[in-house]
Amino acid sequence: MNIYDTKEGARLSMSRRNIGHWNRWGPFVAERAWGTVREDYSADGSAWDYFPHDHARSRAYRWNEDGLGAICDRHQYMCFGLCFWNGKDPILKERPFGLSGPEGNHGEDVKEYYFYLDSTPTHSYMRYLYKYPQSEFPYRRLVEENRSRGKDQPEFELVDTGIFDESRYFDCQVEYAKVTAEDILIRIEITNRGPQAAPLEILPSLWFRNTWRWGWDAQRPVLSADKTLPVPAIASVHRKLGDYVLFCEGADELLFAENETNFEKLFGCKSFTQYVKDAFHNYLVAGKVDAVNPGKTGTKAAARYSRTIDAGNSVVLRLRLTRKGKEGLPAAPFADFDKVFGERRAEADEFYDVVVPTTLDADSRLIARQAFAGMLWSKQYYHYVVTDWLQGDPGEPPPPASRLHGRNKDWTHLFTRDVISMPDKWEFPWFASWDLGFHCIALAHVDPQFAKDQILLMLREWYMHPSGQVPAYEWDFNSVNPPLLMMAARAVFEVERARTGTGDFAFIERVFQKMLLNFTWWVNRKDALGNNIFHGGFLGMDNISAFDRDRLPRGYMLGQADGTSWMAAFAKSMLSNALLLAERNPVYEDLASKFWEHHVHIANAFNSLRNPLDSLWDPQDGFFYDYLTSDHGDRQPVRARTMVGFVPMFGVSTVEASTFARYPGFQRRRQWFIDHRPDLMECVEGMVVPGPTGRLILGLVREDQLRRMLAYMLDENEFLSPYGVRAVSRYHLEHPLVLHLDGQEYRLDYEPGESRTDLFGGNSNWRGPIWIPVNYMILVALKEYHKYYGDGFKVECPTGSGQLMTLDQVADELARRLGRIFQRDEKGRRAVFGGCELFHKEANWRDHIPFHEYFHGDSGRGCGASHQTGWTGLIAQILVGHTGLGSGPH
Repeated sequence: MNIYDTKEGARLSMSRRNIGHWNRWGPFVAERAWGTVREDYSADGSAWDYFPHDHARSRAYRWNEDGLGAICDRHQYMCFGLCFWNGKDPILKERPFGLSGPEGNHGEDVKEYYFYLDSTPTHSYMRYLYKYPQSEFPYRRLVEENRSRGKDQPEFELVDTGIFDESRYFDCQVEYAKVTAEDILIRIEITNRGPQAAPLEILPSLWFRNTWRWGWDAQRPVLSADKTLPVPAIASVHRKLGDYVLFCEGADELLFAENETNFEKLFGCKSFTQYVKDAFHNYLVAGKVDAVNPGKTGTKAAARYSRTIDAGNSVVLRLRLTRKGKEGLPAAPFADFDKVFGERRAEADEFYDVVVPTTLDADSRLIARQAFAGMLWSKQYYHYVVTDWLQGDPGEPPPPASRLHGRNKDWTHLFTRDVISMPDKWEFPWFASWDLGFHCIALAHVDPQFAKDQILLMLREWYMHPSGQVPAYEWDFNSVNPPLLMMAARAVFEVERARTGTGDFAFIERVFQKMLLNFTWWVNRKDALGNNIFHGGFLGMDNISAFDRDRLPRGYMLGQADGTSWMAAFAKSMLSNALLLAERNPVYEDLASKFWEHHVHIANAFNSLRNPLDSLWDPQDGFFYDYLTSDHGDRQPVRARTMVGFVPMFGVSTVEASTFARYPGFQRRRQWFIDHRPDLMECVEGMVVPGPTGRLILGLVREDQLRRMLAYMLDENEFLSPYGVRAVSRYHLEHPLVLHLDGQEYRLDYEPGESRTDLFGGNSNWRGPIWIPVNYMILVALKEYHKYYGDGFKVECPTGSGQLMTLDQVADELARRLGRIFQRDEKGRRAVFGGCELFHKEANWRDHIPFHEYFHGDSGRGCGASHQTGWTGLIAQILVGHTGLGSGPH
């Protein structure tokens, strides 16, 4: 069944044709806007210090808002979110709390529990759960305990404080159901899980992003109490968004203030208004009755519900946010409330019954659906105009002049105000271009158009640098990420074609044209010696080396196995897509020839048979390494057994041997090259001579090398974990790599959990954990190698076990191991939960899946960012059973 044959699919089809605006409202609000680069106007770029968490409740954001379970329109003119107070906390709970980078012993880290439980791609139905303790939230203890711990100690989590003992917390669930694109039902259900009755203040809030204070547009929108309606209601007037009403059934009172900074509190000077951003905090927590506007108007409003909830009981609040139209407002705004919610839940089930195979077991279906939900909840309105940010706003004091020579100074063309798929809306509330490529592969299963639009967005003139560089992430747009977007675009194309029966050739052509610029940038900027050996620095794998690959020891250059392999994969992908486009336009055959030859040149430099001493393959160890070259020309391998050595497998693809005959212009040039450059073709024999299955292979790794690499990969004492392939071999646990360069010692150890170094902030670790995206690339590669070698190619899996498997079977085994991270085992435990018994045993916790940034290399415990459904959401793709990245021309 085609996804567009469902009711939700029909809405997707409307959005794709810009009809109906079903994508106008969604969960596009960050969970953290404080501590970001965008809000940092300091002289030295200290973003965490310039706008800390303690300022967030009192200080208006310049660029975008944050909230709890919040939604907004796609331009973020107006937001709706949740706010709570248990009567004991020192502040209102308006946003998830977490530690800043300097506060955490492993960098920034959210210290709350919330879960994205469901969402359709048009957000016609969404469900979110937040667990709010009934005791005073231990803000200070979390900061002090984590700050006192070293990097070799575990993080101190909220559950470790004992605050959830005896289930003394509230389950705060919000569901959204759209009646129409701009008519949204909101159902808030609060359940007391504790043994005693407990009070709770619930403040569903509506507010405008502050667009009027900065000197560009002084027109101020208005929220006000509408006393003409049958239930308490907040009326909204905004000249660009239109007029809305929020119906608040049963609200005790309506509160109003302004989304304006409390200058008295923060800076000791007069505020623009008496009714400032933290007015509701002052009103409820501090008891200041004059903090809110008695005139019932403002740019920030809330409906107050004071409830005492008996043990084990729930209260349900019903709200409705609807746009005023020609037909007027609904006379009975809640008459069809339950009916619509029932319909939208049923439609969500219908949609996911198509997306997720019913042949999967119930637990795997739950995991896949929550993974998709997390990806869809992780969309965020992202606003950042670098020129304005550097120079300052006309309505504000000029920022320090030093900023004009600091972060992102070379990206003054960048102008973003878009809804983008984020890695994690708390820990990484900014786009990362190579993460985004992985996001889109999985998103293509549920919303192919959104996936395509995301890739195209990164390549538009207001994102891509005029030089052809793709922006990395806001902390440093100049950083270099692997060139994944062409491969991701092709995967999206193939997933959409498989799902819908239609391939979007125009999309591939648009991406291809822009990636020509990016490929040229790589060749001109990252091949320092002009010898087809590429560098690039950290390339997304942060601390995987013994040293920071962005800042090499003095007097050395680095030839990177991964950088060069990514470029070979890039060239291969451009070749495959040129041939795909040549099916409709023969002009692309010339470009296919160009990328065929470039791939061969890179392969020869990287893995030469004639000049093995110049290649990056180490015949002694049977592994690919980075190579250091000194100013004196001395060359030495960096003998680190890491994921870097497997990147040469990535991006491989196979085709039927007869395929190229369909492209006569390309075939003539290809044959000429084969005939006249035998010196180059020796190292890529599989590109010329069909394998056992009658196919050709476009890749870097030869058969003997593949066998030696897989012996390492599938060795449980090296890379093979019960839960996937580790990023660094366990061999380095007892045999650390130690280098002495330029008078300094550099060291690489096997670190299966959180990082024990400060490289790249210390909040990510590639020195042993399992990372889903690179494991996914391995699965895809193994499937392609199997297409070439067939069932006759078998390896031991695990190494030394005596059990032989085909490469297809190895890929399936690795996929099963990755699934074990999240699936219940025979004892009902999920590895991702680690040793947290609350998650393992409690019925109200055990089926809420956190999709972490990475996973412990030995235990499978979730590590790093706890809501990085972005690329970890690829587990849905793995469970569903589609790959897509290996596709060549058809």
